[in-house]
Amino acid sequence: MMNRAVAVYGAYGHTGRFVVAELLRRGLTPILSGRDAGRLNVLATAYPGIAVRAARVDDAAALDAVLEGAAAVINCAGPFATTASPVIQAALRKGIPYVDVAAEIEANLDTFERHDADARACGVTIVPAMAFYGGLGDLLATAAMGDWMSADEVCVAYGLSGWVPTAGTMIAGQVSRERRGGLRIAHVDGRLQLSADAPPVSAWTFPAPIGRQDVAEEFTMADTVTIARHLDVSRIRSFMTTAAVSGLRSGPQADADGRPPERFVVEVVARRDGVERRACASGQDIYATTAPLVVEAVIRLLGSTDREPGVRTAGQAFDARDFLSALSPEPLAIRLG
Repeated sequence: MMNRAVAVYGAYGHTGRFVVAELLRRGLTPILSGRDAGRLNVLATAYPGIAVRAARVDDAAALDAVLEGAAAVINCAGPFATTASPVIQAALRKGIPYVDVAAEIEANLDTFERHDADARACGVTIVPAMAFYGGLGDLLATAAMGDWMSADEVCVAYGLSGWVPTAGTMIAGQVSRERRGGLRIAHVDGRLQLSADAPPVSAWTFPAPIGRQDVAEEFTMADTVTIARHLDVSRIRSFMTTAAVSGLRSGPQADADGRPPERFVVEVVARRDGVERRACASGQDIYATTAPLVVEAVIRLLGSTDREPGVRTAGQAFDARDFLSALSPEPLAIRLG
């Protein structure tokens, strides 16, 4: 019988609470964990009988205790520049899959560069950025590319009706900006490059229900890192509706209750030799959508007997079309061209 216990580090955060609920809905047993014992105990009142294990990321023995008896760990605790490596190392010591929801570009790069060799040696699969920002775009790009081995360009356009960021999102974004000295980052000529220029504004016509919107260009998210890791693409372009950018700049509001869920369409366009291939996903609430993405990933990892070890992107670790189809029509409406 498959071990169905999954540790959730950062379980009391906004996204973490969605993940805990989704694990239970899918028949898995969460282990509630994180750095703040008080917040964990408050969360635990809603889940009688569920294990609660607090641990700081600088306490390796405590992290090992968190993962005792777990089949996998999901890291929902940012900033991931601080939490990812310690939790990954604990997962490697236990020999269990690690999945996170990191949207921090630099933290994801760190995960690939620092932990791939060790994960391969331990026979452990690590999937970073398995979230709305990162995994979803990577899966859509992989599905759109299909049998193409390369593309001239991949565009990832985020059509959000708005964006009310959590406090955690703001902290993680600040960490990323500080690490790159306030510069913007883009994937041009087959590599990531930094720029001090202001992002240009243009327009993108999204499928319904978003329609034509003003967008900020080169609004690079984690999917640029994951797409570039396994797809041969000369240029990766990112677009974000200006309404969402304005919401992000306004800062966080109430961290959980009362948050207005945004509507979204994520459209990916792959281009090669004048030919276009498209894929898109639409739904509501970017934070809530992360939960079924990351939980589906864990279920597939636990159910696989031939998973490839090392640090893998969503598009590498899973059959992109099959994965997306499993989430359609709820919580995502998927259209594959």
